[in-house]
Parts: sequence; C-alpha cells; structure tokens
Amino acid sequence: MPTTRQQKVSKQLQKDIAEIIQRQGMQAYDGALITVMGVDINPDLSFAKVFLSIFPSSKADSVMSLINTKLIRTEVGKRVKNQLRIVPEITFTIDTSLDYVDNIERLLKQNPTKSEE
Repeated sequence: MPTTRQQKVSKQLQKDIAEIIQRQGMQAYDGALITVMGVDINPDLSFAKVFLSIFPSSKADSVMSLINTKLIRTEVGKRVKNQLRIVPEITFTIDTSLDYVDNIERLLKQNPTKSEE
C-alpha cells in the first residue's frame, strides 16, 4: 500500500510528465496520441514507472523508441527541484488496459448471449 507521500508524488509526476509530453506535441511522436495513465513510485522515491497509453496502439513500439527518457527526467527535475531531494529514475511502459477492454467489448459483440425464456 503506497504511503500518502508516494501518492502525492506519483500524481505530481503524472501531471508533470503529461504536460512535458503534450508540450512536445504529437509530431514528435509520429502523430500518436499519448496519455499518461499513472505512475508507480517506490517507497524511497528514487524510481518511477510511468504507464503510457498510446493511440493508435499499432504505433506503440515506434513511439516508445521516440521517447527521450533523459530529456523528460531533466524537465521533471526542473519542476520538482524544490519538492524532492532526488529526481527519480524514470522508465516508461505501455499500459494495455484499454486494449484489453476493447478486446472484451469486441468479443461480447461477436457472441451475444440469448436470454432464457
């Protein structure tokens, strides 16, 4: 269970990273739409795992290769320099929860259940 401090730092990092990515624009990421779905941070606040949703999902691999982790960490450091003693190491991973939901919806539409009479 994350502490209150972890939750606050996580939400702030999510907001800051989303703003940084948005400022860079869709052109920087091959025209894909990137959403920061969440951030998990370890108890000592030194490591953050950022979950990204990428639309269209077919561009996910190419977009992940375009993300400049060092540049984003530097920008985050400028924003949180007065709140955090160290800037966390950042890794990005693809959040596939939306793809999972789409797949479930597609399967439900394919096999509608008939109600019993």
